[in-house]
Amino acid sequence: MSDNSLRLVWIYPDLLSTYGDQGNALVVERRARQRGLDVARLDVRSDQPIPTSGDIYLIGGGEDRPQRLAAERLRRDGGLYRAVENGAIVFSVCAGYQILGHEFINDLGQREPGLGLLDVVSVRGEGERCVGDVLGDIDPRLGLPPLTGFENHQGVTHVGPNARPLAQVRLGKGNGTGDGTEGAYNGTVFGTYMHGPVLARNPLIADLLLKLALDVNALPPVDDRWYEALRNERITAAEQPA
Repeated sequence: MSDNSLRLVWIYPDLLSTYGDQGNALVVERRARQRGLDVARLDVRSDQPIPTSGDIYLIGGGEDRPQRLAAERLRRDGGLYRAVENGAIVFSVCAGYQILGHEFINDLGQREPGLGLLDVVSVRGEGERCVGDVLGDIDPRLGLPPLTGFENHQGVTHVGPNARPLAQVRLGKGNGTGDGTEGAYNGTVFGTYMHGPVLARNPLIADLLLKLALDVNALPPVDDRWYEALRNERITAAEQPA
């Protein structure tokens, strides 16, 4: 990519944008434009091919049947595989996170193959649904402040040896395995159960995606007062006793 352009791809908004996760695309686009970048955003519906020349790909959450349809079409299309091979960054949420793994349980109660872009396997949880605010500490290797978000899922996701948990939770269930982990990442591929939308609550994660796409260590500063007000409000609310 050129130094002043960014190709942003929002995958399957007709299937995987149930919980407002399209806001993540808006946040990345906004923060790129604040740095003077020319952003070309492409919303790719499920009947369209996935372009392989994008810089950042975003995938949201969805219900069980749309998740299965999305996985089938992404496997058949193959464009996201090729994009990652070309060095693209992928950030996925909830159903999208499970799709990036090796397999998950679909709406028919069957094991559905994922894309294998993240070393995770998802199963259906046996206990109560994981719903509520989450606070966690992001992997120190990423150099980011605490994670805040909202989870709403029945899935349990196990992180394999070729991926790292995105965060360790202080509040909430995260991956649902009982080990306190939340999300996963490896190289340029990221997954999380956090809605919110998560990048509005955690704008420095959006900046991390931009830095990876631009291959830079730092970005020009921007006015973060609105984001910080939202973060502080949600963190304070989550920490209040029920």
